[in-house]
Amino acid sequence: MKLILDTNVFISGVFFTGAPLRILETWREGRIELLASSEILHEYSEVGDRLRKRHPEIDLTPVLAMVVLKATIVHAPALREPVCADPDDDKFLACAVAGRCRMIVSGDKHLLDVSGYRGIQVLRPRAFVSLHL
Repeated sequence: MKLILDTNVFISGVFFTGAPLRILETWREGRIELLASSEILHEYSEVGDRLRKRHPEIDLTPVLAMVVLKATIVHAPALREPVCADPDDDKFLACAVAGRCRMIVSGDKHLLDVSGYRGIQVLRPRAFVSLHL
């Protein structure tokens, strides 16, 4: 199964516990395929750097390196028209379209509101774990 993790889910899986961590562990075990674009990787890194200031004991660098090596990196051109109320979230939909991925895991209201766009389902982390893991 292919899926995309929005930034909050990815970062929560690295820095904290719960469903986001379980999703990342399942990916590390090779049971799901993670897709990302350069825009998504950049946002993961940027947000991780900000959080690291509050949690200096956690180093995101090895996890990002693993994503670059193990995830499927997709060239994702911008969507022709904005879809989300927050256009910055469109990068996740663009990645899903380009990577022929039908699943985004997110807690972001703007992404949840557009679930179903071009057949792409957006699920909260707990719902994804309950339904697919």
